[in-house]
Amino acid sequence: MKKRLEKILLSMDDIDYFIEQKEGKIVPALEDRVLRPAIRMKIITIAEQFNKLKEENAFELLSHFGKEDLRGLNAVRNFIAHDYDSVDDEILELVLRKHLPKIRKTIIECITFQDTNDQ
Repeated sequence: MKKRLEKILLSMDDIDYFIEQKEGKIVPALEDRVLRPAIRMKIITIAEQFNKLKEENAFELLSHFGKEDLRGLNAVRNFIAHDYDSVDDEILELVLRKHLPKIRKTIIECITFQDTNDQ
């Protein structure tokens, strides 16, 4: 489970890197024809890792995450995967500004807690 969380963090780091290419500004990154698909793919990757945790019955771990955040992430993943051209960049911006930072914070807390208990 820790490896899945670490993969999610790596994807988030990649998104941060993409946004940094536009001076840390989300909207210009989402408007960029190279960065936009890269960001979308990383969002799909993050959602897929959470789906795998669900399939692995990691419900105790998943309970630490806000249901709204995970539901929203999965809905955005579905829009990207199934209706790519109709994805609203405002929704992606909301995910990047609001949901991913909360998810990142929770992941770091979970990994830290797990590392502390493993010692």
